[in-house]
Amino acid sequence: MLEARQLECTRGDRCLFTDLSFKLGRGQMLRVAGANGSGKTSLLRIMCGLVSPSAGELRWQGRPIRDEREEYSRNLVFIGHLNALKDDLTALENLQCAAALSGKPADVGRMLAALERFGVAHCAELPAKVLSQGQRRRVALARLALAPAAPLWILDEPFSALDVGAVVELELLLAAHLASDGMVVLTTHQEVQVVAHAILRVDLDLHTAALRAA
Repeated sequence: MLEARQLECTRGDRCLFTDLSFKLGRGQMLRVAGANGSGKTSLLRIMCGLVSPSAGELRWQGRPIRDEREEYSRNLVFIGHLNALKDDLTALENLQCAAALSGKPADVGRMLAALERFGVAHCAELPAKVLSQGQRRRVALARLALAPAAPLWILDEPFSALDVGAVVELELLLAAHLASDGMVVLTTHQEVQVVAHAILRVDLDLHTAALRAA
């Protein structure tokens, strides 16, 4: 269970959102909506433990994540709006680096299969700096095919720069993760077709509007 309790996020002298609460359980997907600048990426960074909320707290399995940072980090995969690829490393080397940092190394065969799933196996030995934006995105998303054991996936605009085939593949991967009692949090401007036990929605515009009206 991932639970947010009255989260508030302030950047500089601006409060992006306030009084945000939700609960996410196994097999559930949370879709975070809101206009540009409403704090979607900031919320995901709070949920990853990368930054602290201005107020409120986030709990994992009933405990504040600030008290369980190492354990919590082992249970999540975060793919941000930027792809977090090192330009001078090949696609394969980037996957190897990500797997090593996660503490869950994978063999080359599995990594090539993950790249193949997203149609970029032919880019395995190419440096990331020569890849198109769509190819870079698919290399980053290949990490998900290597992380089925991590119960919580947090994804910032995962469908951006993807062609139709890659969109379908990602939808299937998300559905399989949810069917295995995984949890997904994502932001997206696109309508997606993902089967889940429940699809929850948080609209940050409502929390910003409430703040402005106060």
